[in-house]
Amino acid sequence: MLHIALYQPEIPPNTGNIIRLCANTGAQLHLIHPLGFDMEVKALRRAGLDYHEWAEVKQYADFAQFMEQAEFPRVYALTTKATDYMQTVTFAAGDCLLFGPETRGLPDDVLNNPAIHNIRVPMRPDSRSLNLSNTAAIVLYKALADLNYPNLL
Repeated sequence: MLHIALYQPEIPPNTGNIIRLCANTGAQLHLIHPLGFDMEVKALRRAGLDYHEWAEVKQYADFAQFMEQAEFPRVYALTTKATDYMQTVTFAAGDCLLFGPETRGLPDDVLNNPAIHNIRVPMRPDSRSLNLSNTAAIVLYKALADLNYPNLL
């Protein structure tokens, strides 16, 4: 199983889309508080459609609790500040993909954590960033390809 962790997500439809992504791929979703919305907000439920019951979602009070309780072989933080690209990684079962808040990305203390490997998605040099849920899908499917799409048709 692969994991997606959202650090302080702010936009409900992005989290809803990622819930749907996890439900359809078997990835587990981890939400690191504080969230920028209530989990019952209509926009979140609409984006996730009826997939909430098919996705396993764990929540953590803060980043420290996430790092203490979650056990992953490797954690990859997606950031435009990284020099290594996602295609240079061969993902393994149990790996976690960590994404930051939509408006500001992951803070330096997270990016500088020695347990975290920073990677990026290739983009045009003048681009600022991709949408959170789109980036999660791109990287998750690259990781699933590395694992030969386990349990997927």
